[in-house]
Amino acid sequence: MSLTIRPKQQCRWDLVSLGEVMVRFDPGNYRIWTTRKFDVSEGGGEYNVARGLKRCFGLDSAVVTALADNPVGRLIQDLIYQGGVDQDLVRWVNYDGVGRTVRNGLNFTERGFGVRPALGCSDRGLTAASQMKKGDIHWDEIFGKHGARWFHTGGIFCALSESTPDVAMEAMQAARKHGTIISYDLNYRDSLWKSIGGQKRAQEVNRKLAPLVDVMLGNEEDFSAALGFQVPGMDEHISNIEAHSFKKMIEAVVKEFPFKVVATTLRKAKTATLNDWGAICYESGSFYQAKQRENLEIFDRVGGGDSFASGLIYGYLSGQGAQWAVDCGAAHGALAMTTPGDTTMVTLKEVTQVMKGVGARIAR
Repeated sequence: MSLTIRPKQQCRWDLVSLGEVMVRFDPGNYRIWTTRKFDVSEGGGEYNVARGLKRCFGLDSAVVTALADNPVGRLIQDLIYQGGVDQDLVRWVNYDGVGRTVRNGLNFTERGFGVRPALGCSDRGLTAASQMKKGDIHWDEIFGKHGARWFHTGGIFCALSESTPDVAMEAMQAARKHGTIISYDLNYRDSLWKSIGGQKRAQEVNRKLAPLVDVMLGNEEDFSAALGFQVPGMDEHISNIEAHSFKKMIEAVVKEFPFKVVATTLRKAKTATLNDWGAICYESGSFYQAKQRENLEIFDRVGGGDSFASGLIYGYLSGQGAQWAVDCGAAHGALAMTTPGDTTMVTLKEVTQVMKGVGARIAR
């Protein structure tokens, strides 16, 4: 294995994640603009990975974020409690009573069905997490005094403001100094970048951070929009990527950046509720591919990639190797998309059963 991971006995946490946690409002079977009630849950690209590692895989994880200290922030806190992620590193910011200077992020997401795709509408301007700055967090204490085996962040957090990439850089430098593995999910979101420079700015930010990354995650659109690499032979229907084309792109990526591992999901969205789903992982010159699942039925696709990431990371942290890790990630992502919300509701036993090809007969 190309990753040298710190032993558990030296570290308080298996994984520390840096990112924003929002309240997700789900209108169920209705549209955002026609519903009269919402189900609420918590979610955030980087946080979802920490929660998956704790809730499904039983590892010790923590989230570094900031929340406005008001009832909405305390709702997010209570939701995080249910997922078991350590909140000792959460930064609480005084609320001004209105939200003129600081607030908490809201995310309205409908699942989609058939030919109607999933739809998200974020309301996250001036959030506490977006206003985090270099020097706010004592990273040497986290990675040195307490210890973490793995650090995870990504492109969503870095798109929140001018200051968040500096926070990520500071964290990654400290993690590297203390021998912590660093993973980064490119997670390109056009809605976050379009008003602050678009793809050009996204590539500037991500290419600056990339040399510090050990494990780079992202789909084909992420590598194109956020790092500037093109997939050979692909047209504008970039979601219909073939594994061999992605392998060619990865070979170009690792020539420029010293990534030890590169991993991605391979998804073809036939409809919002019917996808082909697979995954591929590159390590030390070799490719490892998970089983391609044809016509996978989707209940809620949001968070599938984050659950892939947590399963992959669990494979490496448990010493199972690249093939087992990518199989675990693909199985966990597939299962996570069978339940509502951004975060996993499945067990390690269910993941391993799917990895073994156990069918969907009722369990009694």
